[in-house]
Amino acid sequence: MTGHNQAHRGPTRGEPLTIAERPVAVRLRAAAPELSRGIVGRMLAEIPAYSALPREEIAGDIAGIVQHCVRLTADVLERRGAAAPGAFARLRESAAQRADEGVPLEAIVSAYQLGTAMCWELLSADAGPGDVPALQELLGHVFEVQRQMVVAVTGAYMEARTLLDGQDREGRHAALVALLNGEPADRARPGEAELYVVLTLLFAPHPDETADHGPTDHGPTDHGSAGRASTRAGIAARRKIRRARAVLDRFGTGPALAELDGAGGTALLPVAAPPDWDDLRGLVARTAESAGVPVTAAASVAEPAAIPDAVVQNGEIADLVGRTGRPPGLYRLGDVLLEYQLSRPSAALPGLAGVLLPLERKPELLRTLETYLRHGLDRRATAAALHVHPNTVDYRVRRIDELTGLSPARHADVTHLSAALVARALVRPGPRHPAPGPRRRAGR
Repeated sequence: MTGHNQAHRGPTRGEPLTIAERPVAVRLRAAAPELSRGIVGRMLAEIPAYSALPREEIAGDIAGIVQHCVRLTADVLERRGAAAPGAFARLRESAAQRADEGVPLEAIVSAYQLGTAMCWELLSADAGPGDVPALQELLGHVFEVQRQMVVAVTGAYMEARTLLDGQDREGRHAALVALLNGEPADRARPGEAELYVVLTLLFAPHPDETADHGPTDHGPTDHGSAGRASTRAGIAARRKIRRARAVLDRFGTGPALAELDGAGGTALLPVAAPPDWDDLRGLVARTAESAGVPVTAAASVAEPAAIPDAVVQNGEIADLVGRTGRPPGLYRLGDVLLEYQLSRPSAALPGLAGVLLPLERKPELLRTLETYLRHGLDRRATAAALHVHPNTVDYRVRRIDELTGLSPARHADVTHLSAALVARALVRPGPRHPAPGPRRRAGR
């Protein structure tokens, strides 16, 4: 009887809020991982905008923010009062990212309402008649924390959209176009820097940018799946660009002036003095890590009047790096001097490339030559890279000598063969990488 009367007594401040004799905050916190997975599953099933997001983002940012909200709700229930100061900062950051990705605001608000409803369903499922006062208090807390979440999210979303669409972005673009066209810095933007790091960036595609995301239950002709894959690819590209831009913005003395798309672009970074090359290498490495893709870059430091020529030269360097099969990373003219000189108009270039014509029908010999030179004439390292026996490398080196009259085992012939490989890469048809970025005047 005493227990029955206790159950009907209203909740007392200072004590845990309980339903079915279980503290609701403890229960919600313990259920957070499984409940969060359930919320994400329903978001994907019921809110189309989320099913179009990249898988990486769903498993990372989205799943993380959902579990954060569940735990935040548990904290409020444990306090039986207002959320802690700064509790909604992460939600605001997430909303700004979704705004940059073009996720509709109504989809975001729907996701928060869905999550709140599932928290309520979990906590109220075992309630009995004696839990009515506790349920009333629980409902008040749940509604209030949902209201605060929605206010924080919508405010941050609208601020981000205003920033994206506003004068700041237009001003940066106008300044970039002016500088790329060789206009004085003060005409581009008052107080503009006197020195810039000029970057040409080439981005590899992110896995989520590929159109084929595997078979679906609807079969290969499902147009809805194709549309979602296309949307997912676009979001992945924008996400890659946003992350790269954030890294670039933090390097110089002011925000980067950048024109980027999924394949790369041009960035001008204002600096007070020429930075160390190792610092620029670190910048490219951080950009690649943040964007989640390999990045190839060419860089130089120039005054505003020299920026157009620097952009052109960077584009040529990036093109040479791509054509000659070099790995991703940062390059400057000194890294490709031979390739750059050979790429200048010359009647000798086709003849130099022709040295390797006898090997065109022997691709294994070409691969061996490239690998042998890349590994410093080390037969064992070459064999390991090609997954063959060292004796096979020796045989192929002899065959190269027989067919071309030049041996990669003779140091006197190495320079000639290296130059011939570069010339072959330059004269063969293949994709080029022109300097990205606008080459037009603002307002055209």
